[in-house]
Amino acid sequence: MCTAATYQTKDFYFGRTLDYEFSYGDEIVVTPRSFPIPLRHLPALDHHYAMIGMAYVCQEFPLYYDAVNEKGLGMAGLNFVGNAHYNSVAEGKDNVAQFEIIAWILAQCATVNEALALLKRINITDTPFNDQLPPAQLHWIIADKSGAVTVESMADGLHIYPNPVGVMTNNPPFDEQMFGLNNYMHLSPRQPENTFAPALALRTYSRGMGALGLPGDLSSASRFVRVAFTKMNARSGDSELESVSQFFHILGSVDQQRGCCEVEPGKYEITLYTSCCNTRTGVYYYTTYENHQISAVDMHKEDLDGAALCRYQPVLGEQIRFQN
Repeated sequence: MCTAATYQTKDFYFGRTLDYEFSYGDEIVVTPRSFPIPLRHLPALDHHYAMIGMAYVCQEFPLYYDAVNEKGLGMAGLNFVGNAHYNSVAEGKDNVAQFEIIAWILAQCATVNEALALLKRINITDTPFNDQLPPAQLHWIIADKSGAVTVESMADGLHIYPNPVGVMTNNPPFDEQMFGLNNYMHLSPRQPENTFAPALALRTYSRGMGALGLPGDLSSASRFVRVAFTKMNARSGDSELESVSQFFHILGSVDQQRGCCEVEPGKYEITLYTSCCNTRTGVYYYTTYENHQISAVDMHKEDLDGAALCRYQPVLGEQIRFQN
């Protein structure tokens, strides 16, 4: 499963974890302005905003997991298995295949408001990419420095929710995730006080008992609460290094370790990568499961007027800095 988050200091940061039992061969991909983006049911986008993100490139098409465009708009797709529903092609609509939606939005929209306007005409179709890649069951977070929304295509229609916490995980649907936060309104980063019973001499027995009761399991509902609490209470300086470091600590609160989440006998979900993009500068930072040292790709060091994808293999091996 996966977790996405936003973070605001002097700049605005957007990123996610991708938690799965194997990788499809992900790459950091820059799509320049003149790379033709073919669409199954609409005209190709021959000239568009440039974008950077993590993608699986198949038949020269970047299947983005998450990306940020040159205008500062970010979008990510996360698993929504059992609730996601897509449609057949419909007349009078912008028919966009599920696998095209991130590229389609980021190619044309500079802000969340522009994305919302585009989504009014959308019909997300169940068109497969190919015989080996059926439509993934996803929902999406779209964000810029002004705010975030969650987009869910379900059997009863397209739902678009304001996302005031700037966080998304997986099931249940987003409105239920937000309602679930009511169960944790008592949480505080401060040392707890005895409100259980005044007649009982209950006391804090150690330092660091703030957030007592914060869920610690790996379910998507618990990860939503945990990363929302961490993000909403996170504090850091405004510098790039401080901001990026804190962002990785925020998503580190929901990191998945091999062996703790068995999805099939002998198969374990792990955090394959964690990303963080400065939406103003276009620098895409990431770590991988075997490499905790932060690596980065700068979108603006590429030829953004070009017509070919710029592709970087992620650094997978652990990088250890010896001091002696």
